[in-house]
Amino acid sequence: MKLDSDAISDLDERFRALFINSLSGFKSANLVGTQNKQGNMNLSIVSSVFHLGAHPPLIGMIMRPHTVRRDTLENILETGYYTLNHVNEHILKQAHQTSARYEANQSEFEQVGLTPICQPNITAPFVRESQLKIGVKLVETQTLKVNNTELVIGEIIWVDVADGCVSEDGYIDIGQLGTVAVSSLDCYHQPNKIGRLSYAKPDRPTRFIEE
Repeated sequence: MKLDSDAISDLDERFRALFINSLSGFKSANLVGTQNKQGNMNLSIVSSVFHLGAHPPLIGMIMRPHTVRRDTLENILETGYYTLNHVNEHILKQAHQTSARYEANQSEFEQVGLTPICQPNITAPFVRESQLKIGVKLVETQTLKVNNTELVIGEIIWVDVADGCVSEDGYIDIGQLGTVAVSSLDCYHQPNKIGRLSYAKPDRPTRFIEE
């Protein structure tokens, strides 16, 4: 299949959404936990989280345009805190179900059967069933002019990762955690590790690191 700009524009809307979302390949699957000042909890699955920097530890996330009610974004803006929780194979269906359009006063935690847990000084719930939990403090948001999506930038202020999955050099084996990847909008994958490669240098051939 070969498509130019005109052909892409002529695609059926649903086909185009799935097709274009497939092009970027495997993406991370995270549950974003938030809570408003009234104590109403919200949980939503996203596939747009990305590393932004290690020192300070920053993480980015792209959210849909704020043209309609967006509970997750509104809660983040209101409280300044949110959590990111890796989706694993054991909570896959519940995680996907959070994409349903529940009412603002309905907690996705309750609706899909996941358990909220709290951490002092972070006014957002974590997902107990996740094996890697990240507490994030909002740094800034930007509305991207190109399509009005929202760039959310946060500082990592808390990490809870299952024991035995962090190597001596800091590498986290997310495969051991059962973390899943997502492609397009609705297809999930259990990745298989090929191996870690050595630090690339011009005068040294790349090799697999023995573990």
